[in-house]
Amino acid sequence: MRCFFDTNILVYMFDQDSPEKKDYACRLFETEVSAGRAVVSTQVLQEFYVTVTRKLSVPLDPKTAEEVVRNLSLLRVIQIDVERILGAMARGRRMKISFWDSLIIEAALSAGANRLLTEDLNHGQVIDGLKIENPFWH
Repeated sequence: MRCFFDTNILVYMFDQDSPEKKDYACRLFETEVSAGRAVVSTQVLQEFYVTVTRKLSVPLDPKTAEEVVRNLSLLRVIQIDVERILGAMARGRRMKISFWDSLIIEAALSAGANRLLTEDLNHGQVIDGLKIENPFWH
């Protein structure tokens, strides 16, 4: 069993404007890493770096953000390759969702994940055995 983290969940771990989400995201991440279940993709690493250095109200300095990405890269990281890109294009057309969300789904499925933690898709939806979970959904 693997748990795929979308970028937005990881970003909350550094978001000073959302202390409750920050605390919960940190606990959730720690739990999944400790259990050896956490997975990300090269897309997530890239989006994370850009978001935490440019889009947070209190951004991380680039050197700190790079260190975090290096640490995240110690997890299981799914490489975004041509096969996944083409799969995401087809999935996006079929499901009528964005290419970027489709690419996250393709990476999570490639990892053998059974859970995808994200705010960007429908909580509770199951896609080819992958359960979409918004950890902040009430």
